[in-house]
Amino acid sequence: MTTHVGSLVRPAAILEMIIDDLVGIPLDREAFDALVARCVKDVVARQAEVGIDIPSDGEFSKPDFHNYVVKRLGGLEVQTTQRRSIGATGMYYPKLAEEFPGFMQQYGDMYRTMWLPEELSREKIAQALKVAVPLTTVTRPITYEGQDELKRDLDNFAAALAPHDFADAFVPAATPSRSDSFSDEVYSSEEQYLYALADAMAVEYKAIVDAGYLVQLDLGLPSRNQVLHGKTNPSIEDLRRASEMHVEAYNHALRDIPTDRVRYHLCWGSMNTPHTTDVPLTEFVEMILKINAKYYVLEGANPRHEHEWMVWKDVKLPDDKVLVPGMVSHQTNVVEHPELVSWRIQNYASVVGRERVVAGTDCGFSQGWTMQRVHEEVQWAKLKALADGAALATKALWG
Repeated sequence: MTTHVGSLVRPAAILEMIIDDLVGIPLDREAFDALVARCVKDVVARQAEVGIDIPSDGEFSKPDFHNYVVKRLGGLEVQTTQRRSIGATGMYYPKLAEEFPGFMQQYGDMYRTMWLPEELSREKIAQALKVAVPLTTVTRPITYEGQDELKRDLDNFAAALAPHDFADAFVPAATPSRSDSFSDEVYSSEEQYLYALADAMAVEYKAIVDAGYLVQLDLGLPSRNQVLHGKTNPSIEDLRRASEMHVEAYNHALRDIPTDRVRYHLCWGSMNTPHTTDVPLTEFVEMILKINAKYYVLEGANPRHEHEWMVWKDVKLPDDKVLVPGMVSHQTNVVEHPELVSWRIQNYASVVGRERVVAGTDCGFSQGWTMQRVHEEVQWAKLKALADGAALATKALWG
């Protein structure tokens, strides 16, 4: 079986409208919705064509995989005079910038735009990057108010899936993890705010599952080099405490959803960077297994983590869980050979069993409009190689 992590490269026409909206050109909502509906049909058909068994809608309606919920959550007020700059990677990865200053500076100057379609206005792109992500403040208790947008997404996906015979389908959803500012008058602690977000996002998760789809949550556990609650060099214990609190909140949000309809995605950050400060899987694998999910979507093609299939020789995968390791990378335009994909699949099958492996990708190919990781042509070649490699592994494992 084959799948991926969710986001796919957005068509230029969708990107153009997203960018126009960011720079202040009024969005024709009816035209945008019609465009997204057509493009979702096309991208689902293309996934069927290349051999993906469990597709997504590509997240085409969303400007990114996480901050789209700003428009869906009541209680968040956008600070129009303050924006969070989308700039060099060093602001998010200070330890990595310290270790590789020249690389991070050069990479930071181009990684946001290097694979955006050539027909898009570079001037508008530059303006949109300056607008960046708005800072938000919690002004009242958090509620979920995105039912209309969510229904539109689910209906588009259903229409796109109808002509095809997929094994299943999934919809990624933002996790209840945000760094908004709030006063004691609204929430007395970070934990209280986290659980309020969990209660609100539970509405979206349940609607996705009730519509017949798998829901996928992402918990990108912090790397040692990232900023964590103001700490530029958090200890492993800092990381563990923060992550454990989030795991508990995620389970709270998933409390009314059958475990076998939940996918959990873990990555070490999707950047095409050295990854020398990534926390090894062995240091938190027992903790993530506490998440109430059946499918664990993990990086397996990233050369910093490819060897970690061997972790499962020593760590028993619970009987009710399935691994979905990345067999192709979203970080490089090198297209993996199907024989390599087959070999990687067989490595995992050798330690957890052939029935408990689904072939996936390391992360999304374009987690946001500024996060396109490869050229669109390469994306489809990689997904075709994934399907071809899975076919080879099936023959090898079943005969």
